[in-house]
Amino acid sequence: MKEIEVIINGRPITVPESVTILEAAKKAGFKIPTLCHHQDLCVAGNCRICVVEVEGARTLQASCCTPVSPGMKIKTGSDRVRAARKTIIDLLLSEHAGECTRCYKNGNCELQSISFEYASAENPFIDISTDSAVDRSSPSVQKDDGKCIKCQRCVRTCAELQKIGALTMAHKGGRAKIETFFNMPMSEVVCTNCGQCINRCPTGALTERNYVEEVWNSLSDPDKHVVVQTAPAVRVGLGEHFGLNPGERVTGKMVGALRMLGFDKVFDTNFTADLTIMEEGTELLTRLKSVVKEGKKAHLPMFTSCSPGWIKFIEHEHPDMLEHLSTCKSPQQMFGALSKTYYAGKAGIDPSKIISVSIMPCTAKKFEADRPEMRSSGFKDVDYVLTTRELAQMIKQAGIEFDKIEECKCDSLLGEHTGAAVIFGATGGVMEAAIRTAYEIVTGREVPFKNLNVTPVRGMEGVKEASLKIEGVKEEWNFLEGVELKVAIAHGLINAEAVVKKAKNDKCAYHFIEVMACPGGCLGGGGQPIPTNIDIRSKRMQATYEEDESLPIRKSHENPEVKRLYQNFLTEGPLGHKSHELLHTRYTKRCKM
Repeated sequence: MKEIEVIINGRPITVPESVTILEAAKKAGFKIPTLCHHQDLCVAGNCRICVVEVEGARTLQASCCTPVSPGMKIKTGSDRVRAARKTIIDLLLSEHAGECTRCYKNGNCELQSISFEYASAENPFIDISTDSAVDRSSPSVQKDDGKCIKCQRCVRTCAELQKIGALTMAHKGGRAKIETFFNMPMSEVVCTNCGQCINRCPTGALTERNYVEEVWNSLSDPDKHVVVQTAPAVRVGLGEHFGLNPGERVTGKMVGALRMLGFDKVFDTNFTADLTIMEEGTELLTRLKSVVKEGKKAHLPMFTSCSPGWIKFIEHEHPDMLEHLSTCKSPQQMFGALSKTYYAGKAGIDPSKIISVSIMPCTAKKFEADRPEMRSSGFKDVDYVLTTRELAQMIKQAGIEFDKIEECKCDSLLGEHTGAAVIFGATGGVMEAAIRTAYEIVTGREVPFKNLNVTPVRGMEGVKEASLKIEGVKEEWNFLEGVELKVAIAHGLINAEAVVKKAKNDKCAYHFIEVMACPGGCLGGGGQPIPTNIDIRSKRMQATYEEDESLPIRKSHENPEVKRLYQNFLTEGPLGHKSHELLHTRYTKRCKM
């Protein structure tokens, strides 16, 4: 790529010809403030906070959408530039419902940070802010129009990354606002509850529904036995809330913090991730047997069912494909069902007194826990879902100094896990875990990849495809001899749409497809620490694979606690009658507006 020289604040710098002024300034060590710009999204140029002075230009230029040119002379902090930014910020604040000290995003709000640097002590403009009714209709996403600055990051996120369009810019001039379809409540529109809009909102206009107080109340109730599970992606993100670098693993400290918060038992969602592989892998092999050996109709390809955002997407957008979904509940919901049946029986506790809490990187898990079919234990399987951010909030409220927490291990019975479960947090992880187990069940040998790392399914590409030839099978699986298992992996719902369309058009394209609603998989979930970008998600992914390789057992079918579960409770094995009742589910055809 051709390199050119530009001059930024009197400093010559060489940059690729195609970059914007914003990118060039960053390389030169100059920070230009932005509100509408985000690394994951297309250029918009809406907020104009990023204006700079370019010699020869009549007006100030938006640096996020202005490409550099040879010899361009740029000033990023001149008097004219600072005055313009100050005026724009004052205008934004004049219509912003300000109560920062009561805002969930206080301390992590981009508008607040920029205001601290540029805003007037006394705003020269009339206060035209309004106290809009907060939309709390969704169990996952809360919308407060009074805090919206109309940067449209949420609109672009929903359209570009997720292909949903739940939010749009409506009306013009002073009436302009971000709205849903016909301004309906969030719970009544086609929304997957993925929370990606929350992760990119620069203010408190979009946040997750917070259930911290409900959990505190449960912990304070002596009549309740409160158990908690933690998803694999939480342990590679939580540390960011306490000043650690993205991707630093804090598994032991996280468990220690949960004990200090007062949970009666600290378990691990990874246990039921291993269990999911046993059920889902068996389901895949059963479908393959029906097609290959018995010549019967089976719904192939089979899609994974761990991501609730993906489930709601396919329920709305492709209800004709619901029979292709695995019937397995997600690991969160499997855990909830077992906590009030298997665990309650072993511990001798009345299940009506058990409160099951999950810590998830995902806002859609809040919706999933509220689904009416998620009560197979006879009670609501998971009572409360907290995001990684909400757990950090609880730790801070309790006055716990994170760096001084003594590292602990999860409790037994529902706490032991393998490396295969850990990688569920990364896109491709469910597929890799399933391949490790299914291949060994069929052949009696480990997968033919170095150190169990199924590298073809790894990485940040939006859609990945791989195949694995099955050879040297056990006698009972001889019908699979020579079959080339074709798989696909997609993350981000716009990529999921592409894979679904290909599967519809070519019935033989794939046997097994993993879909995660969020970019990067769960580690980029809507409940993870803010900010998010490709670099941060990549570091979390690297940490996930490091955690996998650090564990002594890395195949789900070798988890000793899962083996005991089948020996003592699910005695008919995977896909048995009891496991079908507790661990499997059904789906709902939903309208598409």
